[in-house]
Amino acid sequence: MGRELNPRVGKFDWKFFCELRPGLIGWVLLELSMLAWQYQKIGSVSVPLVFLIAFHAWYVADALWNEPAVLSTKDIIEEGFGFMLVFGDMAFLPFLYSSQTAYVATAQPEVSYLTIAVACALHVVGYIIFRQSNLQKNWFRNNPNDPRVKGFATVPTGVPGKNLLCGGWWSVVRHPNYLGDLLMGLGWTAICGFGSIYPLIYCVYFFVLLIHREIRDEKVCHDKYGKAWEQFCAKVPHRIFPFIF
Repeated sequence: MGRELNPRVGKFDWKFFCELRPGLIGWVLLELSMLAWQYQKIGSVSVPLVFLIAFHAWYVADALWNEPAVLSTKDIIEEGFGFMLVFGDMAFLPFLYSSQTAYVATAQPEVSYLTIAVACALHVVGYIIFRQSNLQKNWFRNNPNDPRVKGFATVPTGVPGKNLLCGGWWSVVRHPNYLGDLLMGLGWTAICGFGSIYPLIYCVYFFVLLIHREIRDEKVCHDKYGKAWEQFCAKVPHRIFPFIF
């Protein structure tokens, strides 16, 4: 009874497949249809729309290219394949994440080139933090002696094969991957302009989602590692935002 951790049909792992492919690919396909709709409607496509879809396509292509890294994430390791993941991956993700694009395609907001430049900077910086921190985590989990992370500081936990990484991006904040994700989300929101609160829906949702997840992560890690986690928190005092939170 209840949800399975990794339901399979033969060698086919449903959770691993659904974690990225259907939702992310569906997200991009929805946005390409919005691009086609705007072109059909007005005979051209707006600059903010092109940039926004390019940002999202970049994000999706990167996720699919680095798909093996998802095997070391909390969703795959700990979360059961229940309603939250199934509905979230297959329906909530493609439709909510494309909501900003739907707004830009239909409302055609005027966005200054300065705003576009700031949005691009937020996306690029956020992407670098997000991707590098996730790669560092994946390298460390797969092989702590990997030359790319071997010299990083760690906190021993007493659990065999489980030390806490506090080097690289993981010495800046305790969840640098969340920081990178949020910076990208801010960039995507900025490129929608400031004429409506509608594009903020995704941004507010994403902030609440990741901060709530961070609080859950903190509790799980404290329960699991005890004093070792407290030592890690003393070494890396900020959770997501340096000097803020």
